[in-house]
Amino acid sequence: MMGSVKGIKNSKPLTINGGGFTVQDVVHVARDKARVNMSTEALERVERSRAMLEKLVEEDAVVYGITTGFGRFSDVNISRKDAIQLQKNLIASHAAAVGEPLPEEVVRASLLLRLNALARGYSGVRPLLVEHLAEVLNKDIVPVIPEQGSLGASGDLAPLSHLALVLTGQGEAFYNGERVTGAEALAAAGIEPVTLVEKEGLALINGTQIMTAIGTLAYHDAVNVLKAALITAALTLEAQLAVPDAFDPLIASVRTYSGHEYTSDAILRLLEGSSLIGSDRRKVQDAYSLRCVPQVHGATTNALDYVNSILEVEINSVNDNPMLFPEENRVLSGGNFHGQPVAQAMDFMAIAVAELANISERRIERLVNPALSGLPPFLVKDGGLNSGMMIAQYTAASLVSENKVYCHPASVDSIPSSANQEDHVSMGTTSARKARTVVDNTARVIGIELLTAAQAVDFRGAENMGRGTAAAYRLLRDKVDFLEKDQIIYPMIEKAIDLVCSGQLVEAVESEVDLSR
Repeated sequence: MMGSVKGIKNSKPLTINGGGFTVQDVVHVARDKARVNMSTEALERVERSRAMLEKLVEEDAVVYGITTGFGRFSDVNISRKDAIQLQKNLIASHAAAVGEPLPEEVVRASLLLRLNALARGYSGVRPLLVEHLAEVLNKDIVPVIPEQGSLGASGDLAPLSHLALVLTGQGEAFYNGERVTGAEALAAAGIEPVTLVEKEGLALINGTQIMTAIGTLAYHDAVNVLKAALITAALTLEAQLAVPDAFDPLIASVRTYSGHEYTSDAILRLLEGSSLIGSDRRKVQDAYSLRCVPQVHGATTNALDYVNSILEVEINSVNDNPMLFPEENRVLSGGNFHGQPVAQAMDFMAIAVAELANISERRIERLVNPALSGLPPFLVKDGGLNSGMMIAQYTAASLVSENKVYCHPASVDSIPSSANQEDHVSMGTTSARKARTVVDNTARVIGIELLTAAQAVDFRGAENMGRGTAAAYRLLRDKVDFLEKDQIIYPMIEKAIDLVCSGQLVEAVESEVDLSR
């Protein structure tokens, strides 16, 4: 749903060098369809690692996944003449994912992340394979990858196998808006299928790229939702004539969480110039959903900082197995494919973002409930004849309850596989998929708060709003009129949600108020 939030607004290609990528770089390629090119240094590293692998093959060395089977079959030796068939069999047997196809932006991000990992030069693949992968990405061939089937260790084996199939002219892909066979997509784009040789099949599927791609895009959208939630909270604060003391920097100064400090400061910037805020002199303090915005939104801010730190390590990591270290002349088998860091971060992100929806829904309830707001029941004239925003609050409550189900952590739910050889797994892709759903649901709740808060402000006097909140109000009123009497309400809700999801709300407000940290 949130895929409409764009990344970097230019068409400058990205140079892949095996490191230094940011979340914004991934979004740029995934959503803006930026082209990529390989650095000379990266191709040289790939060549060195391939030369080392070929030497090992010449020497008939026993190396996992090259001259042995996989998983439980790691003790089965594979002859040199069968090494290429081994890679072909691996991709065919592991392409066992099921369910709806992953969004195209997720697959493009996965292609980029796999390229970046291979470019580090520890995987033993040929430069030919890396360049082939880059060409598939640049010509916007999008492998059809079913979204279910990954345990998150050994990486995203099943979904990445569907990606690898297309490189070899098998499987299915989206190309020019049509779902076609992998062979048809490559032929239409003028690309020859690649024949995978020793280690290359394993190098393509042994990694965390699916969970990281989903998580990176969901994180990018969560940052947008966090800012939108700040804006709608400020709107609600005005509509409730809230006491501004809770946002005083002195309070933040004695509990020095950076997210708390940022949230208080941002709220005050959004409300600058408002004559509504603090205008009810009878009130000493507000309910928690208003007064504790810095603490709750701030905690989410800090949690997202942590998620960003994990993702930017994973984006630039090598998660293959085994790995070849040409300078040390060593081949090491380990567990970098295990998605536990990403899995835990995604579970944390789901919980943190869900809290934005939880507290938003409580603010919506305060707006529509006349006993709490002092405003007309359900924010409409002639209540009884008109129901106003009554069921909009129901919808927000439904989304919040749904989020609670998705916040059960998948990362604690390991299950053994491969005859107990792979006896602890991360479930990282499940964690990422759940987190993405929570972000989407939360965006919808924030959209409903935007709609209800603007309706409430109209009863207070929109001419008295703050600088930032006024920008949000004007944007909404360009799309949605004040609700004078009952009408079909879902188009109003959808328009408000779109302003959140598209990034237009944040963009409009940031043209007036700096919300950067």
